[in-house]
Amino acid sequence: MSLEALRARLPDYARDLKLNLGSLATEPVLDTQKLAGTFVASAIASRNAEVIRALVAEFGPKLSPEALTAAKAAAAIMGMNNIYYRFTHLVGGDYPGLPAKLRMNVIGKPGVEKVDFELWSLAVSAINGCGMCMESHEKVVKHGGVSTEQVQAAVRIAAVVHAVAGLLDAEEALAA
Repeated sequence: MSLEALRARLPDYARDLKLNLGSLATEPVLDTQKLAGTFVASAIASRNAEVIRALVAEFGPKLSPEALTAAKAAAAIMGMNNIYYRFTHLVGGDYPGLPAKLRMNVIGKPGVEKVDFELWSLAVSAINGCGMCMESHEKVVKHGGVSTEQVQAAVRIAAVVHAVAGLLDAEEALAA
């Protein structure tokens, strides 16, 4: 499935999502790797098989094999970290001071430029709603030279991809 086929699957009432998905696919403030990796990581984080297949088919070929693996790894590691760190942040108490005791080696050696991996991790953290992780990754990418507009573009991609995934899940449930 292609991006256009995915857009065609969206019902008329979701025209805004369809338009946003199309315009974000050519977002000019992000280079090809940042853009494609954000789409891939966001699709995986959104957990809808159709969205994952379509967006990986569309954007995966625009990434090197290492970058595609890194985008998948960003979604994977943030799936774990966002839950853990959201818990420690929201509950507080002694938890934030305890060692996480979770392996996170990919963050230190992602196989791509650290700033790109961090941007993808930020997009996934936005989908998963971890404020602590968003703040941490935003600080790293800004320090790495990513502009406010580039951060916003990555989060816009995450927002639209997540909304499309949720909408397709809802349409499937309503059709059953």
